[in-house]
Amino acid sequence: MPRVCYFTGSKTTSGNVLKRRGKAKYLGGVGIKTTSVKKRTFKPNLQNVTAVIDGKPMRIKASVRAIRSGLVEKPLRRKFVYTRPRKAAAAG
Repeated sequence: MPRVCYFTGSKTTSGNVLKRRGKAKYLGGVGIKTTSVKKRTFKPNLQNVTAVIDGKPMRIKASVRAIRSGLVEKPLRRKFVYTRPRKAAAAG
């Protein structure tokens, strides 16, 4: 399964890390210089959730932004509680 949100389509993107040194001009220096540029990746905050899609529960990957904004409809939780049949107390 790819690292892509089912609802928003957000996926891994790439960018740069800049290392700088020096003193800013407004503080009396000669300015900040870039000393290295490296590639990096930005990964979305994906969670494995069970969502109702087309009336059926499915396990999907959804971003937290989609979950918090209400795009994910979760299925009803099943209650594992035994309730014994009551005797006909009102029969008398």
